[in-house]
Amino acid sequence: MSKIRGALALAVGLLLVPSWQAQEAPDTSWRTACIQRCVAQPLLGDPEVQRQEIVSLERETARAILLGNGTFFQRVYSDDFEGTLSHGQRINKDRWIATIQSSQVKRESFIATDIRVRVFQETAVATCLWSSRFTVNGQHLGSQFRVMHVYVNTPRGWHVVFGQTTNLPPDVQQVL
Repeated sequence: MSKIRGALALAVGLLLVPSWQAQEAPDTSWRTACIQRCVAQPLLGDPEVQRQEIVSLERETARAILLGNGTFFQRVYSDDFEGTLSHGQRINKDRWIATIQSSQVKRESFIATDIRVRVFQETAVATCLWSSRFTVNGQHLGSQFRVMHVYVNTPRGWHVVFGQTTNLPPDVQQVL
């Protein structure tokens, strides 16, 4: 009699095992898919990596302005970029590049400091302080701006879609 009970318990147990496995399968497949995403794209969602990338782009922006390098802006600024210069003039990507490449201004230095970045999913807002020394019509000038750039993360990387520059005192005639 105890052998029959043991065989019956074993049979019931074997019948229930596939249902236990079936209940675990969705959980296991979800876990496997999650692990595969993390391995395939380990840095995609890391906000610190994204923040550092934007900080680098802000520093590269200052260097490109110093060198009058329009190629950088062709690559990083969105085709539908819009911005506002320090004296209130609205500007698009083509006009921005023309301003940067203008031969009227000879830049002696141009740096970006106090760079702060906030990432919100596929959008980031960067603020920084631009300090520059330049010569216009033989006159040596210097200026500082507070700058804000709005970035959107695209399949081709981060692109600036909007920019705003604001003069800091003393208010002098500005070229940007």
